Amino acid sequence: MNANSVIRPLKRFSVDYQTLLNIQTYGSDNLYPQRMYDLIQNSSTGLTCVERYMTFIEGNGLHNKEFAEYICNRKGETLDDINSLIAADLAYYHGFALHVNYNMACEIVELQHIPFQNCRLEEEEEDGQVVYINVHPDWTGKRTRKGKPINVDKKNVKKIYMFNPIPEVVLSQIEASGGIDSYQGQILWVSLDGRYQYPKPIYDKVVTNLSTDEGLDNVKYRNVRNGFMLSGMFVHRKGMTIEYDESGNVVPQNDEYDFAKSLDVFQGDMNCCSIMDVTINSEEEKPEFINVEGTNYDSKFNCTESSTIERIYSAFGQEPWYNVRVSPSGWSSSLVEEAYEYYNSYVSKQRRAISRALKRIFDHWFEVANAAEDYEIEPLVYVSNKSTEQPQAQIVVNNNGTPNHIK
Repeated sequence: MNANSVIRPLKRFSVDYQTLLNIQTYGSDNLYPQRMYDLIQNSSTGLTCVERYMTFIEGNGLHNKEFAEYICNRKGETLDDINSLIAADLAYYHGFALHVNYNMACEIVELQHIPFQNCRLEEEEEDGQVVYINVHPDWTGKRTRKGKPINVDKKNVKKIYMFNPIPEVVLSQIEASGGIDSYQGQILWVSLDGRYQYPKPIYDKVVTNLSTDEGLDNVKYRNVRNGFMLSGMFVHRKGMTIEYDESGNVVPQNDEYDFAKSLDVFQGDMNCCSIMDVTINSEEEKPEFINVEGTNYDSKFNCTESSTIERIYSAFGQEPWYNVRVSPSGWSSSLVEEAYEYYNSYVSKQRRAISRALKRIFDHWFEVANAAEDYEIEPLVYVSNKSTEQPQAQIVVNNNGTPNHIK
């Protein structure tokens, strides 16, 4: 069997063209990053992995502390703040976007982060170049401003030039925009899947496992919250109770009883171990207690759960963390330290992308903000209790066992 004989695989997402806004759609419905974000948020295992992935990309911040604390925009954000926002976008979407403003000398004077999921590429020109990045605060059209929805239309979509710091290009863009006051700056749009390519997050390969993980949590929840967890049933003959009204007449008994409506009394963890009282009319039956054992659905999905979790960890390259999780002997400081060392190298590509982007921008900054030209990100370091403990005194003894001196 060759490649032509197997079932043709489906594309992870398709890129179409929306003529109304002249953009390349990010997925068939233009909401691929939003759907992926919702998917990972609903998987407890996936969310744990993506948060660890994000933490390691961010590391301990920029190595140059003076540069890390440099305020780079009117909001008062530092470059360490920008680094943290970039790390989140790289973890969730495998890309990031930075907006810059210029002065009349064609120097960059401000840097801000733009949420990557808010950006869409303009349709390519004849030479294959993309001129604009289209920005909208919510491509689903559900977000409101002053009580009114922000529709996805030409009025609310901003077209901002793609990053190109060449002074002649910046000056021509300022003139085309009607002056510096009308100029909206440029966007440095970075995709780790390639130039002008919409990226796929690293967890795209396990979308079915992420959805399965969510379903397994739902099964556990319903098994506990809605499970039929009786301790047993007490079955006995109906008692003969005669009641009289004020006139001395016998009050007829109401034998109508809806058994189905009482079932919810015995469901869920709050009613666990309750005893159901069952009354019968037969005089021959004697009272008895019947043990009842409900069905536990957790055990039916043990194999599915273990394989699902393992594949999600593998998609994030977090096999060492999975080994720490399932190790029968528990985890040790050395094992975690090795996991830190491994995962720091795993995210080195993402950190280099951040460093290169910052260097491209600050090579054209209006002042010298990083004289040392150090744009590296410090990796995370595992700090164990042993490394923080004070060294203990050691007593050296003679051959006869008497103390000699103390180290």
